[in-house]
Amino acid sequence: MKKEMSKTYNPKEVEDKTYADWESKGYFKPEIHPDGKPFTIVMPPPNITGQLHMGHAFDGTLQDVLTRYKRMDGYSALWLPGTDHASIATEVKVVDKLREEEGKTKKDIGRDAYMERAWDWALTYKTRITDQLKKLGASCDWSRERFTMDEGCSQAVKESFVSLYEKGLIYKGSRIINWCPTCKTALSEAEVEYAEQQGHLWHIRYPLPNDEGYVTVATTRPETMLGDSGVAVHPDDERYQHLIGKTVILPLLNKEIPIVADTYVDMSFGTGVVKMTPAHDPNDYEVGLRHNLEQIRVLNDDATMNDLAGIYAGLDRYECRKAVVKDLEALGLLEKIEEHQHNVGECYRCSTTVETMTSEQWFVHMEPLAKPALDVVRNRKTEFIPDRFSKIYYNWMENIRDWCISRQLWWGHRIPAYYCDDCGEMIVAKEMPSTCPKCGGSHFTQDEDVLDTWFSSALWPFSTLGWPNETEDLKKFYPTTVLVTGYDIIFFWVARMIFMGINEMGEPPFKDVYIHGLVRDSQGRKMSKSLGNGIDPLELIESYSADALRFTIITGNSAGNDIRWQDEKVESSRNFLNKIWNAARFVLMNLDDDIMDKKDEALAHLENTDKWILSRMNTIVQEVNHNMNKYELGIAASKVYDFAWNEYCDWYIELVKPRLYGDEDKTKIAAQYTLRMVLDTILRLLHPFTPFITEEINSYLPGTDGDIMIAKWPHFDETLVFPEDEKEVVFLMEVIRSIRNIRSEMDVPNSKKTQLFIISKNKKRVELMEASLLYFQKLASVSTIKLITKAEIDENFVSAVVDEVEIFLNLDELVDKEKEIKRLENEKNKLQKELDRVNQKLSNPGFTDKAPEKVVEEEREKQRKYIETMEKVMERLDYYQK
Repeated sequence: MKKEMSKTYNPKEVEDKTYADWESKGYFKPEIHPDGKPFTIVMPPPNITGQLHMGHAFDGTLQDVLTRYKRMDGYSALWLPGTDHASIATEVKVVDKLREEEGKTKKDIGRDAYMERAWDWALTYKTRITDQLKKLGASCDWSRERFTMDEGCSQAVKESFVSLYEKGLIYKGSRIINWCPTCKTALSEAEVEYAEQQGHLWHIRYPLPNDEGYVTVATTRPETMLGDSGVAVHPDDERYQHLIGKTVILPLLNKEIPIVADTYVDMSFGTGVVKMTPAHDPNDYEVGLRHNLEQIRVLNDDATMNDLAGIYAGLDRYECRKAVVKDLEALGLLEKIEEHQHNVGECYRCSTTVETMTSEQWFVHMEPLAKPALDVVRNRKTEFIPDRFSKIYYNWMENIRDWCISRQLWWGHRIPAYYCDDCGEMIVAKEMPSTCPKCGGSHFTQDEDVLDTWFSSALWPFSTLGWPNETEDLKKFYPTTVLVTGYDIIFFWVARMIFMGINEMGEPPFKDVYIHGLVRDSQGRKMSKSLGNGIDPLELIESYSADALRFTIITGNSAGNDIRWQDEKVESSRNFLNKIWNAARFVLMNLDDDIMDKKDEALAHLENTDKWILSRMNTIVQEVNHNMNKYELGIAASKVYDFAWNEYCDWYIELVKPRLYGDEDKTKIAAQYTLRMVLDTILRLLHPFTPFITEEINSYLPGTDGDIMIAKWPHFDETLVFPEDEKEVVFLMEVIRSIRNIRSEMDVPNSKKTQLFIISKNKKRVELMEASLLYFQKLASVSTIKLITKAEIDENFVSAVVDEVEIFLNLDELVDKEKEIKRLENEKNKLQKELDRVNQKLSNPGFTDKAPEKVVEEEREKQRKYIETMEKVMERLDYYQK
């Protein structure tokens, strides 16, 4: 005996239970289709710093849709999940927790004790994130879950670091870097975000020796002048050619520094003289290398001034700025101060203004790695979707600087470099050496720094599959199929995975890079804690269901574009799911249990309406497959939505209802079979988008062969192409719509039947309409259909034309004359009041002359509409009052 569906769908009773059932059956593992072609997605690993946000829900839904689609299509589909240790962000969280709960710093408890607390944090949040992804319906293979600091990934990091070092692609040296004074660590270029800030431009006079005058330089950071080791002018600047090779006196420190000529200087900007601070500006650093200028670092790691800053030592950088400006002013060397809007670099984690300074760090030499990574995108071995993002990739990769990979943190992959305690020799090795190759010593200290988080993340597509070991997963699933990620981490992650994949594996890590946008609030603003506009996806799941959240995300999405979140959309998605549930419930109440055994009999008695919906279903299947393969997921979902709601629920179910009641109709089995077949196809097409409700409905369908999650994905069927039947039913639907529109305009209740009069020379159309009388009776409140001539047309007929057929309804049959006159009189009175109001407004010069043109035009448009409506009302009144 078949189960009976409840009247309403309750996702809370379904989702957790269904997910646990899928997982217990091993459906998430690629082994579910062991002989299938591999399809692989590695999850962009969420940071272990809190719970998932809408961006994660967006990203995860897109990946799950693709994975479920490919799994149903017979692929050996692997969606490999994992989390990222997020060095800087996690260290900030753990340090804050340590201070708040124990009143201690990490140095108070030592590295080992600190790492224990960091691991406790990591394990707690890893579990929390996993649970949240499961609530979303993510069909990841959890048996293969990875963490960027697990044993396998750590082995991969060491292998890659040592390999790159031995190739000369990793080196240790003093270079200009970005430094966060709050996090107290180096940052790569990609970890600095630039924001517009209102600042100042200080114009400072640098005296020439022997009272020969001065040159004026302009700077946004006066405190850095304490580290100046020269000034530069353009070699072609006639104003300063006589000074090239001479010196100026550095104010406040009273020392002579050289004047050099370099084409870096823009003659048209400012005074054409630029102060050179090689230790605190990346451009000055490059000029300094060309002219052998001294690198004088005057800032400590906490952004206070060091001893090289003279009397300003110990001051905070901003305190120092005030003191320097004050002293320059006192000496008469401050020429002027201008307001200046400029881009200022901020730490992407804590938003502190970063400092650029020279520092001894570990670097990756990027030029040899960048070229092949550019080539694979240019040659389309790896494609960005949409393609416009490849231009962003090119721009960054073509201008890339050596990558600073060392971080002054404790949480992360510790750099595999060891220093002999006896002679200081440095050895780079995967494990601590036993003997120093230089002095034979046996005591070593490992480098204190850890690697940039993005170093281990760059290895993610192959380290997660077992590299550097030659595993079966690595052979089968690398390179992966598609990377799904946001445009905001093209620099951070995508580019690095590409060049590391090529370097270590000999080929890029994925064929396609599907770039999605950001989820913004209803006003188009980026969601953030500071704005308080963030949305918790778990709360939405609790209120609406995971399916409703997923469907909203997908139908609002197009590759590369941001989406604006609106609660109305998720409510609409929930309504759609309820519509499908109710439709399925109706269908199941009218199906024989053995309907799937009657296929031959059903196909022999198909009506044109059955063929229409089957043919339309077939077209939708073909289009959805095309859209899915082009990553047009939002378009695919919308097409299924429109077909399911408009064509299947609103039309086909209504058209076949009369055939379902009673057993005398020979086409009842055909109607039942078609209802069941189309519903099954809709559920399969919807499953990647709304997995829970489709699985639940599928469990009630008679003749189902297992769970829908591993059911076969629909494909185009040449036997289900019925173009003529499609044309016939589309024609009938248009006629019904026209009749409904006329009745709606006349405010005629559905209970009131009327004759349908038709004029047409198209015999087939007339015969079709006469044969379809039952549809017109049920769906358009038509009593009979009568073919008439033009001579029989009366002035009380209302008409419409549909594809060579004129249709007419008799007003006298439609309307109660006395009631209609009364209604029209009321409408006339309301319109007259509105007309009087707008006429009075437009005849007032005080309004028309002073109000904005847009407001005046809006009132004129209202006037036009009221006059037009009044004319129609009066015309109808004249007819009835004759």
